[in-house]
Amino acid sequence: MLDRGKFLRPIAHRGLHDAAKGIVENTAPAFEAAIAKGYGIECDLRPAADGTPLVFHDLELDRLTSGTGLITSLAPGCAAKLPFKGARLTGILTFADLLALVAGRVPLLAEIKSEWDSPSPAFLVAIANLATAYTGPLALMSFDPDVMAEMRRLAPGVPRGIVTGTYHYPDGKPWYPDKLTDARRTALANIAESTLADPYFYAYDVRGLPSPVAQRIRNELRLPLFTWTVRTEADRRAATEHADAPIFEGYEP
Repeated sequence: MLDRGKFLRPIAHRGLHDAAKGIVENTAPAFEAAIAKGYGIECDLRPAADGTPLVFHDLELDRLTSGTGLITSLAPGCAAKLPFKGARLTGILTFADLLALVAGRVPLLAEIKSEWDSPSPAFLVAIANLATAYTGPLALMSFDPDVMAEMRRLAPGVPRGIVTGTYHYPDGKPWYPDKLTDARRTALANIAESTLADPYFYAYDVRGLPSPVAQRIRNELRLPLFTWTVRTEADRRAATEHADAPIFEGYEP
Protein backbone atom coordinates (compact mmCIF):
# COMPACT_ATOMS: atom_id res chain seq x y z
CA MET A 1 0.00 0.00 0.00
CA LEU A 2 0.95 3.66 -0.17
CA ASP A 3 2.74 4.87 2.98
CA ARG A 4 0.51 7.77 4.00
CA GLY A 5 3.05 9.05 6.50
CA LYS A 6 5.66 9.50 3.78
CA PHE A 7 3.57 10.53 0.78
CA LEU A 8 0.76 12.73 2.14
CA ARG A 9 2.54 16.05 2.04
CA PRO A 10 2.66 18.88 -0.55
CA ILE A 11 4.01 17.50 -3.83
CA ALA A 12 5.82 19.87 -6.22
CA HIS A 13 4.36 19.46 -9.71
CA ARG A 14 7.28 18.69 -12.06
CA GLY A 15 9.55 19.87 -9.27
CA LEU A 16 9.72 23.34 -7.73
CA HIS A 17 10.20 25.05 -11.08
CA ASP A 18 10.18 28.78 -11.85
CA ALA A 19 10.67 29.87 -15.46
CA ALA A 20 11.38 33.46 -14.39
CA LYS A 21 14.41 32.18 -12.48
CA GLY A 22 15.49 29.81 -15.24
CA ILE A 23 14.41 26.74 -13.25
CA VAL A 24 12.77 24.51 -15.84
CA GLU A 25 10.12 21.92 -15.01
CA ASN A 26 11.19 18.27 -14.76
CA THR A 27 14.88 19.16 -14.48
CA ALA A 28 17.51 18.60 -11.81
CA PRO A 29 17.39 22.21 -10.48
CA ALA A 30 13.60 21.99 -10.05
CA PHE A 31 13.90 18.70 -8.21
CA GLU A 32 16.75 19.91 -6.01
CA ALA A 33 14.70 23.01 -5.11
CA ALA A 34 11.78 20.80 -4.03
CA ILE A 35 14.06 18.55 -2.00
CA ALA A 36 15.59 21.57 -0.25
CA LYS A 37 12.10 22.56 0.98
CA GLY A 38 11.11 19.02 1.96
CA TYR A 39 8.38 18.77 -0.67
CA GLY A 40 7.54 15.57 -2.46
CA ILE A 41 8.15 15.49 -6.20
CA GLU A 42 5.83 14.72 -9.11
CA CYS A 43 7.42 14.05 -12.49
CA ASP A 44 6.53 12.70 -15.93
CA LEU A 45 7.99 9.79 -17.87
CA ARG A 46 8.10 9.41 -21.66
CA PRO A 47 9.99 6.86 -23.75
CA ALA A 48 13.03 7.69 -25.86
CA ALA A 49 13.31 5.99 -29.24
CA ASP A 50 14.74 2.83 -27.66
CA GLY A 51 12.26 2.80 -24.76
CA THR A 52 14.57 4.41 -22.19
CA PRO A 53 12.35 6.30 -19.70
CA LEU A 54 13.02 10.05 -19.93
CA VAL A 55 11.79 12.67 -17.45
CA PHE A 56 9.72 14.95 -19.70
CA HIS A 57 6.07 15.96 -19.89
CA ASP A 58 5.34 16.90 -23.50
CA LEU A 59 5.22 14.57 -26.45
CA GLU A 60 6.85 17.31 -28.54
CA LEU A 61 10.22 18.84 -27.74
CA ASP A 62 9.78 22.44 -28.90
CA ARG A 63 8.04 24.09 -25.90
CA LEU A 64 10.94 23.56 -23.51
CA THR A 65 13.99 22.67 -25.57
CA SER A 66 15.87 23.72 -28.69
CA GLY A 67 14.82 20.47 -30.31
CA THR A 68 11.92 19.74 -32.64
CA GLY A 69 9.80 16.69 -33.27
CA LEU A 70 8.68 13.98 -30.87
CA ILE A 71 10.59 12.89 -27.79
CA THR A 72 9.77 9.31 -28.77
CA SER A 73 12.04 9.75 -31.81
CA LEU A 74 14.98 10.93 -29.71
CA ALA A 75 17.94 8.71 -28.83
CA PRO A 76 18.91 8.87 -25.14
CA GLY A 77 22.37 10.19 -26.01
CA CYS A 78 20.81 13.08 -27.93
CA ALA A 79 18.37 13.78 -25.08
CA ALA A 80 21.30 14.11 -22.68
CA LYS A 81 22.81 16.88 -24.86
CA LEU A 82 19.66 18.83 -25.72
CA PRO A 83 19.64 22.42 -24.39
CA PHE A 84 16.60 23.81 -22.57
CA LYS A 85 15.17 27.20 -23.49
CA GLY A 86 15.60 30.06 -21.02
CA ALA A 87 18.12 28.28 -18.84
CA ARG A 88 21.81 27.48 -18.71
CA LEU A 89 20.94 23.84 -18.70
CA THR A 90 21.53 20.96 -21.06
CA GLY A 91 20.14 17.48 -20.97
CA ILE A 92 16.86 15.69 -20.34
CA LEU A 93 17.17 13.40 -17.33
CA THR A 94 16.57 9.70 -17.60
CA PHE A 95 14.42 8.07 -14.94
CA ALA A 96 17.59 6.40 -13.66
CA ASP A 97 19.24 9.84 -13.37
CA LEU A 98 16.28 11.14 -11.38
CA LEU A 99 16.25 8.23 -8.96
CA ALA A 100 19.96 8.68 -8.35
CA LEU A 101 19.45 12.41 -7.75
CA VAL A 102 16.53 12.01 -5.31
CA ALA A 103 18.10 9.03 -3.57
CA GLY A 104 15.19 8.54 -1.18
CA ARG A 105 15.31 12.04 0.31
CA VAL A 106 11.65 12.85 -0.49
CA PRO A 107 8.71 10.85 -1.89
CA LEU A 108 8.42 10.68 -5.65
CA LEU A 109 5.26 10.32 -7.76
CA ALA A 110 6.16 9.38 -11.33
CA GLU A 111 3.42 9.70 -13.95
CA ILE A 112 3.76 7.36 -16.91
CA LYS A 113 2.49 9.33 -19.89
CA SER A 114 0.18 7.59 -22.33
CA GLU A 115 -1.32 8.53 -25.69
CA TRP A 116 -4.07 5.94 -25.17
CA ASP A 117 -2.36 3.31 -27.25
CA SER A 118 0.04 0.53 -26.32
CA PRO A 119 3.25 2.01 -24.88
CA SER A 120 6.60 0.54 -25.77
CA PRO A 121 7.05 -2.71 -23.80
CA ALA A 122 10.72 -1.81 -23.32
CA PHE A 123 9.63 1.49 -21.75
CA LEU A 124 7.34 -0.16 -19.20
CA VAL A 125 9.81 -2.93 -18.39
CA ALA A 126 12.58 -0.38 -17.81
CA ILE A 127 10.35 1.67 -15.49
CA ALA A 128 9.33 -1.45 -13.58
CA ASN A 129 12.90 -2.65 -13.16
CA LEU A 130 14.17 0.75 -11.97
CA ALA A 131 11.21 1.27 -9.63
CA THR A 132 11.53 -2.20 -8.13
CA ALA A 133 15.22 -1.72 -7.42
CA TYR A 134 14.78 1.75 -5.90
CA THR A 135 14.77 1.78 -2.09
CA GLY A 136 13.24 5.22 -1.48
CA PRO A 137 9.55 6.20 -1.35
CA LEU A 138 8.30 5.94 -4.94
CA ALA A 139 4.88 5.47 -6.52
CA LEU A 140 3.88 5.16 -10.17
CA MET A 141 0.69 6.51 -11.71
CA SER A 142 -0.99 7.11 -15.07
CA PHE A 143 -4.23 8.33 -16.59
CA ASP A 144 -4.31 5.07 -18.54
CA PRO A 145 -5.59 2.15 -16.40
CA ASP A 146 -4.17 -0.31 -18.94
CA VAL A 147 -0.68 1.04 -18.26
CA MET A 148 -1.15 0.62 -14.53
CA ALA A 149 -2.56 -2.88 -14.97
CA GLU A 150 0.67 -3.74 -16.77
CA MET A 151 2.72 -2.15 -13.98
CA ARG A 152 0.80 -4.29 -11.51
CA ARG A 153 2.14 -7.30 -13.39
CA LEU A 154 5.68 -5.99 -13.90
CA ALA A 155 6.26 -4.27 -10.54
CA PRO A 156 3.72 -5.66 -8.06
CA GLY A 157 5.59 -4.33 -5.04
CA VAL A 158 5.64 -0.70 -6.20
CA PRO A 159 2.64 1.44 -5.17
CA ARG A 160 0.53 2.39 -8.20
CA GLY A 161 -2.23 4.91 -8.78
CA ILE A 162 -4.67 6.32 -11.30
CA VAL A 163 -4.77 9.96 -12.39
CA THR A 164 -8.30 11.08 -13.19
CA GLY A 165 -10.83 13.90 -13.22
CA THR A 166 -13.94 15.01 -15.05
CA TYR A 167 -12.41 14.38 -18.50
CA HIS A 168 -13.74 17.75 -19.60
CA TYR A 169 -12.22 21.23 -19.61
CA PRO A 170 -13.99 24.04 -17.70
CA ASP A 171 -15.56 25.22 -20.99
CA GLY A 172 -17.14 21.79 -21.44
CA LYS A 173 -14.86 20.55 -24.21
CA PRO A 174 -13.85 16.91 -23.77
CA TRP A 175 -10.34 15.72 -23.03
CA TYR A 176 -8.62 13.63 -25.70
CA PRO A 177 -11.37 14.10 -28.34
CA ASP A 178 -9.40 12.18 -30.98
CA LYS A 179 -8.48 9.31 -28.66
CA LEU A 180 -11.48 8.54 -26.46
CA THR A 181 -15.17 8.00 -27.09
CA ASP A 182 -17.74 9.71 -24.90
CA ALA A 183 -18.58 6.34 -23.34
CA ARG A 184 -14.98 5.59 -22.42
CA ARG A 185 -14.44 9.12 -21.15
CA THR A 186 -17.40 8.66 -18.83
CA ALA A 187 -16.11 5.29 -17.65
CA LEU A 188 -12.68 6.73 -16.91
CA ALA A 189 -14.13 9.71 -15.07
CA ASN A 190 -16.12 7.31 -12.90
CA ILE A 191 -13.05 5.08 -12.27
CA ALA A 192 -14.92 2.18 -13.87
CA GLU A 193 -11.79 0.87 -15.61
CA SER A 194 -9.55 0.73 -12.55
CA THR A 195 -10.22 -2.84 -11.42
CA LEU A 196 -7.37 -4.55 -13.27
CA ALA A 197 -4.89 -1.91 -12.10
CA ASP A 198 -5.93 -2.40 -8.45
CA PRO A 199 -4.71 1.11 -7.55
CA TYR A 200 -3.39 2.03 -4.13
CA PHE A 201 -4.28 5.72 -4.60
CA TYR A 202 -5.82 8.23 -6.99
CA ALA A 203 -4.88 11.73 -8.14
CA TYR A 204 -7.92 13.85 -9.05
CA ASP A 205 -8.22 17.14 -10.98
CA VAL A 206 -8.74 19.94 -8.43
CA ARG A 207 -11.04 21.73 -10.89
CA GLY A 208 -13.56 18.93 -10.43
CA LEU A 209 -13.69 19.08 -6.63
CA PRO A 210 -15.90 18.48 -4.76
CA SER A 211 -16.90 15.34 -6.61
CA PRO A 212 -18.93 12.23 -5.80
CA VAL A 213 -16.14 10.16 -7.34
CA ALA A 214 -13.51 11.80 -5.13
CA GLN A 215 -15.73 11.27 -2.09
CA ARG A 216 -16.14 7.61 -3.01
CA ILE A 217 -12.37 7.17 -3.34
CA ARG A 218 -11.78 8.55 0.15
CA ASN A 219 -14.86 7.42 2.05
CA GLU A 220 -15.83 4.08 0.47
CA LEU A 221 -12.61 2.78 -1.07
CA ARG A 222 -10.61 4.43 1.74
CA LEU A 223 -7.71 5.20 -0.57
CA PRO A 224 -5.44 8.25 -0.44
CA LEU A 225 -6.41 11.05 -2.81
CA PHE A 226 -3.95 13.54 -4.25
CA THR A 227 -5.30 16.50 -6.21
CA TRP A 228 -3.69 18.30 -9.16
CA THR A 229 -2.72 20.95 -10.11
CA VAL A 230 -3.17 23.32 -7.15
CA ARG A 231 -2.28 26.84 -8.30
CA THR A 232 -4.55 29.29 -6.43
CA GLU A 233 -5.94 29.95 -2.97
CA ALA A 234 -9.29 28.55 -4.12
CA ASP A 235 -7.52 25.41 -5.29
CA ARG A 236 -5.72 25.18 -1.97
CA ARG A 237 -9.00 25.36 -0.03
CA ALA A 238 -10.55 22.67 -2.24
CA ALA A 239 -7.49 20.46 -1.77
CA THR A 240 -7.58 20.88 2.01
CA GLU A 241 -11.28 20.08 2.24
CA HIS A 242 -11.68 17.37 -0.37
CA ALA A 243 -8.31 15.61 -0.81
CA ASP A 244 -5.40 14.28 1.23
CA ALA A 245 -2.44 16.07 -0.38
CA PRO A 246 -1.95 18.75 -3.06
CA ILE A 247 0.19 18.46 -6.16
CA PHE A 248 1.01 22.16 -6.45
CA GLU A 249 2.62 24.61 -8.84
CA GLY A 250 3.34 28.34 -8.96
CA TYR A 251 3.29 28.99 -5.22
CA GLU A 252 4.44 27.29 -2.06
CA PRO A 253 1.85 25.89 0.37
